[in-house]
Amino acid sequence: MSLFGHEEYIGYLRQQNRLIHMDKYKVAVIDDDEFSLESLCFSLKSDTRFSLCGTAKNGKAGKRLVAKAQPHLLFLDVELPDMTGMELLQDIRDQVSWPMRVVFYTAYDKYMIQAIRESAFDYLLKPFEEGDLKEILERFVNQAEREATRLMTSAMPRRMGQTFIVFTPTNDMRALRSSEIGFFRYCSDRKLWEVILNNQPPLMLRRGTTADQIVQYSPAFVQIHQSYVINIDYLMIIKDNKCMLYPPFDKVTELLVSKKYKKELQDRFCL
Repeated sequence: MSLFGHEEYIGYLRQQNRLIHMDKYKVAVIDDDEFSLESLCFSLKSDTRFSLCGTAKNGKAGKRLVAKAQPHLLFLDVELPDMTGMELLQDIRDQVSWPMRVVFYTAYDKYMIQAIRESAFDYLLKPFEEGDLKEILERFVNQAEREATRLMTSAMPRRMGQTFIVFTPTNDMRALRSSEIGFFRYCSDRKLWEVILNNQPPLMLRRGTTADQIVQYSPAFVQIHQSYVINIDYLMIIKDNKCMLYPPFDKVTELLVSKKYKKELQDRFCL
């Protein structure tokens, strides 16, 4: 069974190619030290793989910058006038729904930074050596490209997939492949789960079916909300706390990710 028409499939591959060979990675800097800020920005601007999308000199402005620019790489001072860098990260954790790596930009020596390192992609000591910055940027680009390649491979929906049996409310048996399924939705008025299929009407599942039972059907089925279980193979991006899927489920806009499941989803799939 074909999941994509020819034009849709070509469009999908082009989209993934843009992710892997991105023209510019967006980078932002939050630092109240004028000299350190200017020095880092000057070096970042000389690397054609990156686009400096903004700077900020305190935590409040920094949070606005991150939300608006959605940088791929953030250089963050440990001590800001109104908060610490760690406090800023805690404040924005639930709002960051895109892949963003953080480099702490600090004057602390290496013996004092170990605890901070565990929460960051890396750290850069002030005043920095150009070689240290280059090494961080190279490692970021290499990891970002590997991750984009992995997503292209894993997110491409399987053509066949595992076959399993579900039961309808009338106790009929139905064989399904995971590649046929975009997501499961709980209908509170009927108190039943239904499965949303590719080019087929939704299929109601037997009364008493639970979300825990659904996720056992296939490793690809992941709960994102009390009322939704998605097929992770179709997940394209999490935007505004909603899951956007690949065709043929790309018109679906209802798949809200609740706070209860968001962190688990991000940690499990590196989103």
